[in-house]
Amino acid sequence: MRIVLYVLLLLGSCIELKAQQKANYKLAEKFTQVDFSGIAAKNSLQIIPHFINRSETFWFSFRTDEGIKYYLVDPVKGKKTMLFNNTDIAQGVSNFTREAYDEKNLSISGLEFSKDLERMTFEMRGKCYEFNRRTRQVKQLPEKEEEQMEERYSWMSFSPDNRYIVYAKNHNLFVKGNKNKGVDTTEIQLTTDGELYFSYARADEDTTSNVEMEMAGRWFPKVNKIYVLRRDARKCGEMAVINSLAQPRPIVERYKYDMAGSKEVSQCVLSVIDVETHNLVNINIDKWQDQDVEVRFVSEEGDRIYFERYKRVRDEVELCVGDTRTGEVKVLINEVDKPYIDYHMRNIAFLNDGKDILYRSERTGWGHYYHYDGEGNLKNVITSGDWVAGQIAAIDTIGRVLYIYAHGYDKKMNPYYYQVVKANVDKEGVMLLSPEDGQHKASFSPSCKYFVDTYSRVDMEPVFVLKDNKGNVVINELAKPDLHRAYEMGWKAPERFVVKAADGLTDIHGIMWKPADFDPNKKYPIISSVYPGPFFEYVSTGFSLDDSYNMRLAQVGFIVVSMGHRGGSPMRGKYYHRYGYGKLRDYPLADDKYAIEQLADRYSFIDGTKVGIFGHSGGGFMSTAAICTYPDFYTAAVSSSGNHDNNIYNNGWVEIHHGVKERKTVVKDSVNGDREVSEFSVKVPTNMELAKNLKGHLLLVTGDMDKNVHPAHTLRMVQALIEAGKNFDMLVLPGATHGYGRADKFFERKLWYHFAKYLLGDTTADFYGEIEEYKNTK
Repeated sequence: MRIVLYVLLLLGSCIELKAQQKANYKLAEKFTQVDFSGIAAKNSLQIIPHFINRSETFWFSFRTDEGIKYYLVDPVKGKKTMLFNNTDIAQGVSNFTREAYDEKNLSISGLEFSKDLERMTFEMRGKCYEFNRRTRQVKQLPEKEEEQMEERYSWMSFSPDNRYIVYAKNHNLFVKGNKNKGVDTTEIQLTTDGELYFSYARADEDTTSNVEMEMAGRWFPKVNKIYVLRRDARKCGEMAVINSLAQPRPIVERYKYDMAGSKEVSQCVLSVIDVETHNLVNINIDKWQDQDVEVRFVSEEGDRIYFERYKRVRDEVELCVGDTRTGEVKVLINEVDKPYIDYHMRNIAFLNDGKDILYRSERTGWGHYYHYDGEGNLKNVITSGDWVAGQIAAIDTIGRVLYIYAHGYDKKMNPYYYQVVKANVDKEGVMLLSPEDGQHKASFSPSCKYFVDTYSRVDMEPVFVLKDNKGNVVINELAKPDLHRAYEMGWKAPERFVVKAADGLTDIHGIMWKPADFDPNKKYPIISSVYPGPFFEYVSTGFSLDDSYNMRLAQVGFIVVSMGHRGGSPMRGKYYHRYGYGKLRDYPLADDKYAIEQLADRYSFIDGTKVGIFGHSGGGFMSTAAICTYPDFYTAAVSSSGNHDNNIYNNGWVEIHHGVKERKTVVKDSVNGDREVSEFSVKVPTNMELAKNLKGHLLLVTGDMDKNVHPAHTLRMVQALIEAGKNFDMLVLPGATHGYGRADKFFERKLWYHFAKYLLGDTTADFYGEIEEYKNTK
């Protein structure tokens, strides 16, 4: 018996030696999102200015541990004052209700002001009051007489003058008059060609009953016309998932899906319907086979509709205007861009009802704005240079001035940061309004003479500054966040870093999380949290108390990093963004590996021999590709909902970012004449082709109701690993879609346990009978 005990003790000591560091699940639990979302809810991290009567003056509320306070700001005078004293409001209202109110947590709504700002009306617990800011007196207002409520349901869409109601039924459009406007309420059918998968209903459901549904169309702003862009998916192939949790028996849910390289894909049809005359006009949008169409703008009077049409290979686009009376179309701007036109940061703004068109293009290799007239003639360049002009923050239509978010304008700053620049519609050049090193968000007054500039970094709390439209600081600090409770709990901000990409030239920007009990004398495994894009890189730039799984995973006992990769974002220019074209599986992998190697060389606390990687969706695809491409580098991976076989993913994402081949042939037709047709094909390397290389420890996860990245992606990878004789783990979450919902907490714990086991050598969780049994351990 003593010998057995000795062997067991010896075995236990060996296991302890192997585990260099025990997983700190309790610290990770302490840093759960619940705790920090509570702190964020009690302490403001943003300012929302409410401009009063369309003037420059605004009010805002701000919450700290001292409670919520309301402020009034006069930018013209450069003055910030208390909007009111909470005690005056609480006591004044209590005089009428005889109820007690928490002055530190005073919740009021519906604020409206007199022209001289002396009187303010508000609502509190369903009652209306008036507060005189000079006398500091509260007056209860008489209850409004209950007006006869107009019958409104979610399926009703009212015309701009409220005279007509349009809705869908049996996939077609119907109209009836609004009885409250004295219009005949007789139901009239507007269309007859709607059917399943070619519906006028917003939700294209399989129903033949007389159920009213919300229409798919939109109203013109000032006339009783609607436009509808439908996608005809009747010939498209189907996909299906099995709802295993349905009662009383599992059911199959089928849906149409435009798969990469499909011969039959959705076709666009654009129609305009006059609700009063019941006249329907189809806009003649057709030009390219399997083209995609997007409505960009409609005229106020309803005579014009502006849209873009893209070739399926996505290297050419046209901005067109359609005549809503005849259906005829005129091309205004033709844009060719190789290898493809980016659509995520693409932007067009229309001024003066279409007489001025502000058109964003990457024709120089950098995204910039160009000014065209209403006939499609180039008037002038607006922005230029080796930086990216991004979203438009505001437009001063009277002054003909644009306020644009710029990326990479200041070469000393992170190129992903938003900086605010001022540009003139009619001439080239910009003025920088936000030189501070951080991620900026601008909230402009109605006249655009002033704006609240909020800026922060992952390692710097938000700063709130009031500026004029020349960038001059009017008020240096509108408010200051109070996050002392987070710091007391041990929260630490992530750290920024810059390394080189695998080319040795391109800067890669990232952030690093350490455990709250970080010891620089220890060695920590490193885990890369990845999402490769190619349309956006999910690497935080602004301040946040929490960042998905990363912060909590670090507490278990890891260094967790998140970074960009070449090919991941259009915010760094066309050359950087298009790097991944034609190599959708492999393009980010070398950069991730080389970045981790640099960090391990730079920091002695990083153990470069124990490397993990995880990600969701495109990140799940990448993490599996990484551990199979560099099997001697990555030790463990968790891949959730990864699109491992992009040949069965949606055609838009795959064909744009990987590329689609077009082969043209001539079809002989003696009756209508010979015509040229295109055949499209695409072939993307898959993770299944790499399965034979796996050496490390892979956990594959999928939700069985995922209609975005179908479970087949994961199951095909599973089959390839089985055939290759590989050992791996798999987790299927019943009822989960692309987001895991109620199963997310369960998944996160499995994420912790997988990396703890294979990077720390801590197998404790293998013996848990409950998913969070660590809560009961000492």
